[in-house]
Amino acid sequence: MNIIDLHCDALMKLQEAKGKLRFADAPELQTNKTRLHKGKVKVQCFAIFIEPEIKGDQKFQVALEQIDYFYKEVLGKNPDMVHIKEWSDFDWLKIGQIGAMLTLEGVDALGNDLTKLDILYRLGVRSVGLTWNNANLAADGAGEPRGAGLTLFGKEIVEFNNKHQNLTDVSHLSDKGIWEVIELAKYPIASHSNARALCHHPRNLTDEQARAMFAKGGLIHVVYHPPFIKESGEATITDLVKHIDHFCSLGGVKQIGLGSDFDGISTFVTNLEDASKSQNLINELLKHFKEEEVRGFASQNFLDLRPGVGR
Repeated sequence: MNIIDLHCDALMKLQEAKGKLRFADAPELQTNKTRLHKGKVKVQCFAIFIEPEIKGDQKFQVALEQIDYFYKEVLGKNPDMVHIKEWSDFDWLKIGQIGAMLTLEGVDALGNDLTKLDILYRLGVRSVGLTWNNANLAADGAGEPRGAGLTLFGKEIVEFNNKHQNLTDVSHLSDKGIWEVIELAKYPIASHSNARALCHHPRNLTDEQARAMFAKGGLIHVVYHPPFIKESGEATITDLVKHIDHFCSLGGVKQIGLGSDFDGISTFVTNLEDASKSQNLINELLKHFKEEEVRGFASQNFLDLRPGVGR
């Protein structure tokens, strides 16, 4: 069963390795092309993520370097990797091809310059998360004790996303920021978040937030990072399935998807250690849900609700 995975950090690894990793088969990449094919990942979203210790005046340059690796290493050396630039491009993928879409995890690289977001949009970014865990000039992240919401600049970014049919990603936002995005965004999404009711972590969504996301037509894609699945930090595929079941109980059966966070995590769900193992999750889901529902979780829910199609 084909999968659409909304989040991985392979570009960060490629950029930090300075050309020493081959996207096609590097064992250091949980989402290398060989593993994506084996796991039947039909579309992989590639996040641009800037480590917080990078100096402010260097962050946009690092973002451009990651995009350069996306174009040269992911796409340029692999004809079977197809750039997703428009929402209709999902419909034209052929057998044997894998779609690749750029996303932005935290807008630190923009500083306070919306022109830089326009540049990233023109280069293919189609989903924007305002923060990582820290605060920036757009909003507070989930790890910022202040817990503030969006700044005026953050609201301008949401308006940009609305105008250009970009997704606005609430994963990593503060609680207040999540509520403000749900109110303001036409296309809200959680690219890699789980249920706080099952694992009390600030990176996870409360039941109230999840219900509000579903009411707004948003999608929630569950993440494979064990500390977001169980507070013990050790998790099985069955534990991850419980988060999907919980979101279903809140009315989200047609609005749930997958967001692995591969290459951005250092601990793994047992038997779900890289993209090649993705069908292990599908097989477990088929034990608990109807095939049509599992197909929805895997890809169809996203296809039905992507901008320009379902909302």
